[in-house]
Order: sequence, then C-alpha cells, then structure tokens
Amino acid sequence: MKIKTLITLLALISLPIMAQEKLFTLEDLNFGGTNFHNMQPKNMWLTWWGDQLVQTDVEECHLIDTKTGKKKLLFTLDDINKWAESDEEANRYVRHLMNASFPYPDKPLVAVGNKKAVILVDFKAKKVAWQDSISGQTANDWNKVSRATAYVEENQLCVVDGQGKKRQLTTDGNREIVYGQSVHRNEFGIEKGTFWSPDGQRLAFYRMDQSMVTDYPQVNIFPRSAAYEPDKYPMAGMTSHKVTVGVYDIAADKTVYLKAGDPTDRYFTNIAWSPDSKTVYMFELNRGQNDCRLVSYNAETGDRIAELYRETSDKYVEPLHPIVFLPWDNTKFIMQSQRDGYNHLYLYNKDGKLLRQLTSGPWVVMDVLGFNKKQKSIVIKANKEHPLHHRLYSVSMTGLVKQLETVDGVHNGVLSSSGNLLIDRYSTPTRPRVIDVVDITQKTPRHTNILEAEDPWTGYQQPIFECGSIKAADGVTDLYYRMVKPADFNPEKKYPTVVYVYGGPHANNVQASWHWASRSWETYMAQKGYIVFILDNRGSQHRGRDFEQATFHQLGQIEMQDQMKGVDYLRTLPYVDMNRLGVHGWSFGGFMTISLMTNYPDVFKVGVAGGPVIDWKWYEVMYGERYMGTPENNAEGYAKTSLISKAGNLKGKLQIITGYNDPTVVPQHCLSFLDACIKAGTQPDFFAYPGEEHNMRGHASVHLHERITQYFEDYLK
Repeated sequence: MKIKTLITLLALISLPIMAQEKLFTLEDLNFGGTNFHNMQPKNMWLTWWGDQLVQTDVEECHLIDTKTGKKKLLFTLDDINKWAESDEEANRYVRHLMNASFPYPDKPLVAVGNKKAVILVDFKAKKVAWQDSISGQTANDWNKVSRATAYVEENQLCVVDGQGKKRQLTTDGNREIVYGQSVHRNEFGIEKGTFWSPDGQRLAFYRMDQSMVTDYPQVNIFPRSAAYEPDKYPMAGMTSHKVTVGVYDIAADKTVYLKAGDPTDRYFTNIAWSPDSKTVYMFELNRGQNDCRLVSYNAETGDRIAELYRETSDKYVEPLHPIVFLPWDNTKFIMQSQRDGYNHLYLYNKDGKLLRQLTSGPWVVMDVLGFNKKQKSIVIKANKEHPLHHRLYSVSMTGLVKQLETVDGVHNGVLSSSGNLLIDRYSTPTRPRVIDVVDITQKTPRHTNILEAEDPWTGYQQPIFECGSIKAADGVTDLYYRMVKPADFNPEKKYPTVVYVYGGPHANNVQASWHWASRSWETYMAQKGYIVFILDNRGSQHRGRDFEQATFHQLGQIEMQDQMKGVDYLRTLPYVDMNRLGVHGWSFGGFMTISLMTNYPDVFKVGVAGGPVIDWKWYEVMYGERYMGTPENNAEGYAKTSLISKAGNLKGKLQIITGYNDPTVVPQHCLSFLDACIKAGTQPDFFAYPGEEHNMRGHASVHLHERITQYFEDYLK
C-alpha cells in the first residue's frame, strides 16, 4: 500500500511539470514534417583532405585541428563562385559546399559542383584548375586519377576523358537494354553500374538485357488520359534478365566483354579491380543462389583467367562485398564470407590460396572501413562485444583484434587517406550524437571530441525507452526488444499496446543507439497513451548465418513463432491490456502484420499493414528465390506462407495501405488479398497513395503516419 501511495504522489507531483512540457506533432517527428530538421541532433558534415580534417558546411569550409578541435576558415561559397567566375546560368555555379571533397591529399584542390559537373578549384591559387566537359547528365562516375567521367545519356553509356573528348560506347541502349546502371534489382550489394580501374584508364560496366522480362502494368493517373508506364518485373520462377560485363579501354578506344559464358539464370556481382588495372574480379552466382564463385578475368581481352574461390550451401550463399587488395601488398586481398557461420575476414593471395582467417567468433564484421598502411592493419565495424553494440576495431595481419574506442553504443567511422586518423560518429541510448577524431597510431588511441550534440527534444514530453531480451521459440536463442512507454507511465494502469514488426532479412529494429533506435512514430503513439513493443525475431540481420537462415523456404513462419513469444512476454506485464493488442508493419512488416492477424485472429484486435507481400510468387526473382526457392521447387512453402488462403480468418480490424505505383511490392499483392477477402466475406479497409512508390515520400509520409495513428485511435483505444 505504501508503494502504491508513493507512486500516486509522484504522479501527482509530476503533473505540473509535464503540463509545462511541449507535445510532439508529426510535423516535428516525421521525416517529411515541416519541423523535422529542427528536432534532429546537431550534426557536422566532415571529410578528409589527406590527414587534414575539413568541415564542409553550406557556405563555408573549415580546417579542424584533430588534436584540439579548433577551427580555421579555409574558404567560403562566395570565394568558390568568385574564383570559378560563376553566375546563375553557368554550369559552374556552386550552390553549397556540403558535398565538397578533397580528392588529392597533397594538392589544394577541392571538388565541387552539382550532378551536372565536377569542378576542381585550386583554393590556394584561387582559380579553377579543371572542369569536366559534360552538361546536364546525371549518375556520373568520375575518376580522380584520369579525371574521366562515365555517364548515361539517352540510354547510351558515354565516357568523357580528362581532356574533354567524348566517346559514346553504346548505340542499342533503350528501356530493354540498360547500360551502366545497377542490375539484379540492387541485390548482392550492387548499388551502381560502372566501375573505374585504379588508374582510371579502363571502365567496367554492366549491360542488362531485360527484353525477355514480363512488364508489370503500372499506370500514371495524373495525365487527362491515364498513361501506361510499365515496369520490368521478373517474378519468382519466371524469366529473368541477362547481364554481361563490358570493359572499355580509353587508350585503345575499345570495348571487350568478359567471357563469363551464358548469362542465363546467373548473377554477376561485387566487381573489383587488381591494383595494376589489368584484372577484373567478380563473384558469380547461380540462380539457385547456393553456388558462388570468385573468378578473375583479363581486362584487355576479356578472357577468363581462373576460379579463385568457391562456396556452396544447402540453403544460400550471399556475396555482398567485393574483394579488396592490401594497399601495401598487391599480391594479397581480403575477402568476406559467412562460411564459418558469421561474416568474417579472410586473407588470400592473388592466386586464390587461403593464407589465414583474420577474424573469427560468434560475432559479425559489419563493414570494412579501410586500411592503416603504417600499422598494416584493417579497420572494421563489428558487433564483437554485444549484438546491439556496433564498435570500431583494427585487425592485424596475424588476426589480432584491437578496439579503437571505449564507449558502448553504435559507432560509424571514416578513415583518413593514410588510415592514421578516424572520424568516429556514434550515439548511445542516452546520447543523441557524438563525433570524435581518433588517432589510431597511438598505443592507446587518442580521442579528440569535436561534437557532443544536446538533446533536441529538451522541453518536450518524452516517452520512456527500454530495452531487454527474451528467448526465441527455440528456447535457446536470445532475442532483443525495445519498449516505448508514455511519459506519464503508471504501472497500475492498463495500456493499449501495438507490436511494431518488420522481421525480414537485412534489417533489425533494436540497437544501442539513441533511444534504442526508436522510430519517431513510436514517440507519437506513446504520447497518445499507447505502449509500443518491437522485437527482432530470427531471420533479421547481424546475428550470424544460422540465425538469418532459420526462415529458409518458409518466410513468416519462424518469425511469427518468435513474435508470439514476444506476445507471451507482454501477457506477463500487468500494465499491458491484452484485449487491446494491435500490430503494424511495412513491406516485410506488412506481410508479418497480415500473417499475425490471420494466423492468430483472436490475439490481435487491430492491424495496419503497409506495402505488404501477400504471396511470394508475386515478388521479384532475386530476393524471393533466395529465401523461398521457386513456386515449382517449393510448392509447399509457397502455399504455407501465402496469405490468400488466410483471408477468411480475418476477425479484427485491418487497414491495408499501399503506394499506388509501388515498383517493389506491386499492387497485385494488395488487390489480390482484397479479392480473396471479398470471396471469403471478410472486411479489411484499404487506402492507396496515388503516384507514390514503396515508401511515401515528402509530406505524404506525414499524412500516412497520421492515418496509421488514427486507425488505432478509432479501433484500439
């Protein structure tokens, strides 16, 4: 009784204080909101000029002393435009300096401009040192050594060399023959379609023939007569595109194609160059994605040289990183692989002989930041200490792993050109953003703090953010959750609760960054009196191969079992009202939302599913077949995971939301489920955003999240 009385008194005491705190709106919290930028932690845009640190801001660039943090003005935006003799109409007009870079460690040259041009300004001589000669093109790929630029113009791949001579490399480019752009629907770590050799004299590029791929009939509703604007969309089990890799030689003005054999039902990815620019390396993967090979090719002739590595699996192999040669030894390279169960680093010689495994253990190498040439070490980001903490380390050539910072949290790093200095950006659950400069050449790395951001939410009524763990449905594996509670949380009350879910591959929701990586919509819901619960189930990322592959050929099933363990945990909490339990997710999370609503119809009262996959046979080849196989070779798995047959199970209130022109989870998914509901006599609600794609852009996102919130307000409160 005394404890209850104390809690009541504390609640009464806090009321006047909380009444003085401001409440959030979605204009504050949502990335499309009018006040969103003011609610973000203070930041600094930083880049390296050799080992000198430069702050690039809108109108000024400053040198920052890496030992003291003191700033010194380098030049201003007005200076740059004056030296470039710019005007509003000129191609050389520079509008801001936030993307300024310093490509040459030993030269006072800054690269500025916009997507239409690269300008090199000598800020000591106060004049333009060089400018490329293209105009009005996008997706440019500039090489700092040769100063040549690759770009696509009217579907044709072109190159302008450093002297301004233009070459058009292709003539048959069109909607169906795509050059120099990302292929395989951005899977396998592919983010672009052109790859310069180190000397800038040769360009490797993708050619994608998608003439055989089925069109998905997207419609643009905004013209007076709606326009047919189809997407090429290869669905699981159907005919996919064919990719080849060309190499253009500037000096010889000649293109050869790598002699990789028939490209049918094969994936070519993670293209890399040898340091001498004579050899191209790429990972080649079969359509089943269970047989991966690293192959080298002669860049001059296109001839196949050798298969350097092969990895097979009874499930799938997923190459995501190109090999990287050691900067102090051109005969050795680093390769990443999950073959021992976790993504780790392996040292090979150029002939494909394994020299040693450099990292090992039940943790994941998340990124290779670069090399320190002086120490002959590799700098990485990994979750070695704890799955939720992303830390920075150096790895020696003998496999010695050394931590470079001392604070738990989520760290990201950028190395200087020599690798001696490191920009360490991090946050913790209680610190919004910190930026340190780390001298990693010291026996004990020296840290210089240059930013400690204040809490931008000070003065607002903030919710309570908590983190914990439960056991997965296997009874062994730890799963981590985040819980967001109202600011005036009272354990004596019962609260409507929403399970926010994603659950799919290559994503996780919970980590040890600010507010435990909480999405700002969760704050909005907590402010309205809800508890929000988020659990990372098996199948999500950064927990190792077996954790990720537990869902193989049965997407959604293991994930639901784990999510229901989260529900079991919620049942143990006296302040969770199990009669008012909701669920919400987007994309894979939309699939999970409807899966939970229809497989456990008596548990979840309300759901909002955004961009949901309904049946994996309508999803694209590369992603879908990796996890589910084809509808032909995994008929049972496709039938079990399809939501079409579950439409009649729906009991609670379900709102389905989609972008009307979604090219990722095409509208066929939602519409087919609605048709199944009509036939089954169940009554979901449906809302579409005309002209929007898989995620709502701009201010439409504010409207979207207000709509999601209102649905729970209407039916769960």
